[in-house]
Amino acid sequence: MKNRKRFRYFSLIGVLAVFALFLLVRYAQLASQKNSSSAGGGEEVERGAIVDRGGRILAMDRALYNIAVWKPELSADAYKKEAPALAAILGMDSADLLSRYGSTESDFFYIKKRVDPQTARAVQDEKARAGCSGLIAEKVAGRLYPEKRLASHLLGFVGDGNRGLAGLESRYDMELSTPRAGISAGSGKTGAAGTEAAQSDGTAAGPEPLSGGRLVLSIDASIQFSLEEIARRTKDSTGAQAVILLAGDARTGELLAYAAEPDFDPNSYYDSPSENWYDWPSVYSYEPGSVFKVFSLASILDLGGINSSSTFVCDGAYHSRAPSGEEIKIKCLGRHGSVNLEKILEYSCNAGAAYASDTVQPEAFCDKLKAFGFGSRTGLGFPGESAGLLNPPSNWSLRSKPTIAMGQEILVTALQMLQAATAVSNGGLLMKPIVVRKIVDASGETLVDNRPTALGRVISAESAASILSAMESVSGAGGTGWRAKVSDVRMAVKTGTAQMIDKDTKRYSDTDYIASTLAIFPADDPQVIVYLAIIKPKGESYYGGRIAAPVVREAAEAILSETKLPRGDSPSIEHSGKVLLPRLEGVTIGGTMPNLNGTPKRLLLPLLERKDITVIINGAGYVVSQSPEPGTPIGPGSRIVLGLQ
Repeated sequence: MKNRKRFRYFSLIGVLAVFALFLLVRYAQLASQKNSSSAGGGEEVERGAIVDRGGRILAMDRALYNIAVWKPELSADAYKKEAPALAAILGMDSADLLSRYGSTESDFFYIKKRVDPQTARAVQDEKARAGCSGLIAEKVAGRLYPEKRLASHLLGFVGDGNRGLAGLESRYDMELSTPRAGISAGSGKTGAAGTEAAQSDGTAAGPEPLSGGRLVLSIDASIQFSLEEIARRTKDSTGAQAVILLAGDARTGELLAYAAEPDFDPNSYYDSPSENWYDWPSVYSYEPGSVFKVFSLASILDLGGINSSSTFVCDGAYHSRAPSGEEIKIKCLGRHGSVNLEKILEYSCNAGAAYASDTVQPEAFCDKLKAFGFGSRTGLGFPGESAGLLNPPSNWSLRSKPTIAMGQEILVTALQMLQAATAVSNGGLLMKPIVVRKIVDASGETLVDNRPTALGRVISAESAASILSAMESVSGAGGTGWRAKVSDVRMAVKTGTAQMIDKDTKRYSDTDYIASTLAIFPADDPQVIVYLAIIKPKGESYYGGRIAAPVVREAAEAILSETKLPRGDSPSIEHSGKVLLPRLEGVTIGGTMPNLNGTPKRLLLPLLERKDITVIINGAGYVVSQSPEPGTPIGPGSRIVLGLQ
């Protein structure tokens, strides 16, 4: 019996020994694989930049640091002594920083993550001064958004590990973070993986990181900035829950601006409430109200239900009687008398739109609206993009067709509205929306080229021209959109005011509305589309014609000032020659500091990509101060501070 127990005991010991040996061998294999990978295929990968249509940098990689504490080398008393100085450097509350030490039983804890190199250097200096060896500045890959809040909903942001969590950073995470083999982030030249780059003094600087793809966007940073400022002021002045303001190229479908308020700074997205991250233009779906009459009447017109001279009588309401004898009545905003296509849009006549819908069959009407893109995602691929809602005719009630014609009983997104408008402005052809023009690699080779693409003909060119003409009357003196009119540009406009559904009562609210305006200009040669939606305004008025139309005029003025679109009062000069303007190149810094006084910010941004020196840009506009002075020797590790106004 004893021998049997002894046998079992030694057998168990033998099994454990064999298992331990297996673990040691496996560990050795994994270690060997890791070393091999580090030597050949484990190079640092730099996330590709995101730039606007003119090459202006909107997102780029930079080194960031996590500040941490190793308790065995930093006692509680020493930490308490250092807390005030650390709090000042890190911009933290001293009491909060003090509480970190005792809040965890772990010997290692983070004080603050993702601080910039200058802050990390200050921590290191304090560590050296006080002799606090337990303070750690851990280098991590980070993302810099030089323009801060600009296009924040479009760009999104990255999290730990530099992985995209929202917006384009998430949608194109793979393209941004995956390099082509052997292409580095620096010169863009191909070479053997792991090749060390040489510094200016000839010493090895370590392996040059590989770079992921660069996104070239369709948006114009200057237009984006202007429209964001307008959206911000609009939200403040109306007390709205949110404001959406989009601009697009009517001919190509390219987005020129993608603005929404409230917004956030993607450099520190965690400092903003999570609701500020909400992508209003592509995720939020709502009943559009009277702006939708542009597309419902375009559908009815193209189906042959009406023509430009068809008339209906508005006595203040739409009346219809079902076969069962049930009377259907839908109120209008006024008594408009005899109305045709132009007057229905000019007065935003609900009764006229409803009567027009009686001239077409539900299935054909629904199919035409689907062709405009309603009820489907646009295909831009934004995370969480909504398809809106367009129920099939089999689910319609007797009120559905006239109600949909007025912009109710259908859910849309702002992005869908902008896309649908391309069919009206582009001779009936629906254009695929574009936000990423190209994806290029570090050598400049184009990997993806998103050219303008027509998704199909929705309406005839004649129908599109008739709708544009009718919309132009809306911007006239008698139309609801006269406040959107730019005096020296022909404008095609439609305003809207939609009641929102009360989530509690499931009925239309008496207090919550969406005010909106759509504009296409110039009306005689459509090139730009602007769409605005003000969600839950709380000011003196909630009507689109009163509070949304003036904002669209301001946006149109901003776009006109940033583009070469012709204006009625703009002088024109004809000549047979060419005017050649010098190309402004980005600033470069060699062995000595140049005089940068008066240099615009956009020419300084390439300096932020330098790895061997630290460049700090404070302010916006043009350089008014610099450190060091011109002529100062510049080498690896130099720190340059530029003040702009």
